[in-house]
Amino acid sequence: MNEQAIMQIVDDVIAELLPKKQAALRHNEIPIGISARHIHLKQEHVEHLFGKGATLTVQKWLTQPGQFAANETLQMVGPKGSVTNVRVLGPARMLTQVEISHTDAVALGIQPPLRESGEIQGSASCTLVGPKGSLVLQEGVIIAQAHIHMSPTDAQHFGIQNGQYVSVRVRSPRPITFEQVKIRVADHYQLEMHIDTDEANAGLIQQGVTGTLITDKIEEKSLDKRPSTAIEINKKIITENDLSLYQGRTVVIPKNARLTALATETVTKLGIELQFHEKG
Repeated sequence: MNEQAIMQIVDDVIAELLPKKQAALRHNEIPIGISARHIHLKQEHVEHLFGKGATLTVQKWLTQPGQFAANETLQMVGPKGSVTNVRVLGPARMLTQVEISHTDAVALGIQPPLRESGEIQGSASCTLVGPKGSLVLQEGVIIAQAHIHMSPTDAQHFGIQNGQYVSVRVRSPRPITFEQVKIRVADHYQLEMHIDTDEANAGLIQQGVTGTLITDKIEEKSLDKRPSTAIEINKKIITENDLSLYQGRTVVIPKNARLTALATETVTKLGIELQFHEKG
């Protein structure tokens, strides 16, 4: 098949899909993709686990441009168990990161934090086993925070911006609303929300269904508005996970408590008001 014929097929597919996307955008609908456990590897670790000179090979192209599920898989080993045939995603990245569900974490006997992709400092560890070697990953295992990929054009349509948090309501046999869903905007992103298998199972959600995006402004006028009652956290060290559910709320902590760097960022991002115990 020559290049002209290929381009014609591509144009036909785009022409067929574009009206569907435009209709979805008019109704604030977001396609939902379910992310099973997977691994991102930097090239050094690709060669360590699969052999010198090894590169990741394409099994299936993913929705996000340039991303693919690789033919290569690894075994994950934790203190209590292991998981085999964990898919590696390509291409190789700048850092190695493992994304699993809470159910996977229980089976492995580890406690990964809920994080945005790339935020691996202080995260959980595991051992990766490949055909040519094994690797003790001191940090890098996370439970990925639900997020939405979109282009600048999509963001303009929805009236939202990169880094903003929204909610997404999914009508399914078990209706569910996801809160604290982070918006990620880039020129090459394809519109899609990513959740993990635990989140999908909770709402009986199938791959490819859509959810309705609800911005903070809409939520403030709806029945989803949160009460203003202050939340009290009595811990010496406050983490991002401790604060992630309290957007726009007042949180009371001990006067001598310390906030991690990510917790400090979360306070700003979510508009949290911090108050301190007089005695702490």
